[in-house]
Amino acid sequence: MTAHKLSECALTMQALRNALLVLNGKWKLQIIVALSTGTRHFRGLERSVPGISTKVLAKELKDLEAHQFIARTVHPGPPVVVEYHVLPYARSLDPVIEVLKAWGMQHQQRLETLQAASTTAS
Repeated sequence: MTAHKLSECALTMQALRNALLVLNGKWKLQIIVALSTGTRHFRGLERSVPGISTKVLAKELKDLEAHQFIARTVHPGPPVVVEYHVLPYARSLDPVIEVLKAWGMQHQQRLETLQAASTTAS
């Protein structure tokens, strides 16, 4: 492998590492997608992301806020109301989300086709 190709590979791996450090896990992109439809309260967001626990949602929201993908707004009460919404920087993930969505759908279809073929062959 040439020095240029090694350098390009190292650059790609570093960029992927940087992205995955921010977007790691299965919840962050789902939360961003749920918020892309509009501002949500914590409980509404929790209902919008099936399977996420209250504790995990709270942690993921803090991480997304720290990376400036979302903002948290507290409206003094009573009762105190906390809302979350996406910030413009989160829109930079739109192409990533679309590509992952397309790949996920294609992959699921492939698995279903393989399973159907396996069932038919049995």
